Amino acid sequence: MKLIQAIIKPFKLDEVKEALIELGIQGMTVTEVKGFGRQKGHKETYRGTEYQIEFVPKIKLDIAVADNRVTEALEAITRAAKTGSIGDGKIFVSELQNIIRIRTGETGEGAL
Repeated sequence: MKLIQAIIKPFKLDEVKEALIELGIQGMTVTEVKGFGRQKGHKETYRGTEYQIEFVPKIKLDIAVADNRVTEALEAITRAAKTGSIGDGKIFVSELQNIIRIRTGETGEGAL
């Protein structure tokens, strides 16, 4: 099993969610986060004064998937989140040792 963590632009959340639902991937955790990468923030003007915004608002998705679903999940996220502009985000994949469904006590892929 793998944990996919995707950092995406906020307005792309619904498209990514729909792409994953079409694959039959259920369940995700969504967190509002702020950060910067190569983009290094941006400048905004408010009442004639320019401000440097260093941390850009993003959405972080945490999605647990079976090993045989990782490639298609990554492709769906990439396709749905891509705008072609700087700041589209990143995807991180890490190994999951175990998952436990609290309600039923199921473990492993059965808990997904």
